[in-house]
Amino acid sequence: MKAIELTPEHPVEEVRRLAERAERAGFDTIFASNHYNNRDPFQTLSSIAAATDSVQLGPGVVNPYETHPVRLASRMATLDELSDGRGVFGIGAGDASTLANLGVERDSPLRRVLETFKVAQQLWTGDTVDHDGTFRATDASLNYEVGEIPVYVGAQGPHMLRMSGKHADGVLVNAAHPADLSWSADRIEEGRSERPDDRGDLDVAAYASVSVAESEDRAREAARPPVAFIVGSTAPPVLDRHGLDHDRAERIGDAIERGDFETAFGAVTPEMIDAFAIAGTKATVADRIEEAMNHVDSFVAASPLGPDLETAIELAAEALETAAAE
Repeated sequence: MKAIELTPEHPVEEVRRLAERAERAGFDTIFASNHYNNRDPFQTLSSIAAATDSVQLGPGVVNPYETHPVRLASRMATLDELSDGRGVFGIGAGDASTLANLGVERDSPLRRVLETFKVAQQLWTGDTVDHDGTFRATDASLNYEVGEIPVYVGAQGPHMLRMSGKHADGVLVNAAHPADLSWSADRIEEGRSERPDDRGDLDVAAYASVSVAESEDRAREAARPPVAFIVGSTAPPVLDRHGLDHDRAERIGDAIERGDFETAFGAVTPEMIDAFAIAGTKATVADRIEEAMNHVDSFVAASPLGPDLETAIELAAEALETAAAE
C-alpha cells in the first residue's frame, strides 16, 4: 500500500481535486480523516470515488461511538458499492478528548472496535446478526449484496496492536519514528502468533504525519500543529522513549484543551517534530520513510502533508518512490 491521507477541512470539491492529483502521482489508496468539526469523510470519499479510477478509498479512521456500528457497516458498504469494490474500512477507537466534547464516554475501546468490525464482516457476508456486547443489535441485516472489504485497524497502544495482528486485515500504526514502529511491530507479532491460518495475510502500515516542501524550515514549521495534537495525548512511556519532557507535553495538551492553539503550537520543540513527524525536504523525507519501512509493509503519508498541498502530494509520492527504490 502506497497511501495518502486527505483531510476534509477543505471543501469537498477541493479535496476531490487533490485526490485526483494523488492518483495521478501514483498513490494507490486514499484515506479521508474523520473529525466531527470537518466535512463528513464518507460523503467526501463518495465524491472522490466518482472522480478516480483505481485508488482504494476509506475513512482514516472512523470510530464506533459517534455512529452505531451497524450503521457504520452500511455506510462503508455503500462506499464500496459506489467505488466498484475499492473500499477499505479504517476503524479505530477515536480520540478520547474529542469524544468527551460530544458527551461520549469511550468505554471498552478494544472490545468495541473488535466487535464493530466482526459484526460488519458478518453483515457484509449476508448474515442476520444478533449482538449483545459493547453495543446491541437485534435481527440486523443489510438488504443488498456487499463485496469483500478489508478491515484496517488504527492502533497505537499495545493491546489494540496485538488484537489487530490477530484479527484484522491490516494495521494503521499511528507512528512515524523507527523506535515506535519497531516497538509496535513486536506487539503486532505477538498478536500474529495467535492468528488463524485461514485469516489471510496481514498488512502493517505506518500511518505517519508527513510534511514535505522544497524548504526544510517551511516543512518543519507546517508540522507543528499535528505534532502538538500528538504530543498532547501521548502516553508517558512514549515520551520517555524519545526523551521528551513530560511537563512540556502536559502544557501543550492543556493549551489544546482550552483552545489556545498558538501557545500549543509554539511550545512544540524540534525534538518533538523529529519524534512524531517526518518533516523536511524530499530527500530528508525519503530517508525517513526508508527507515520506517524496515518495520512495516506499507506507508500512509498523513497530514499535514506540507505547507502547499498540491506540491506536497507530488513531493511525497516522489519521496515514497525513492525510498522504495533504495
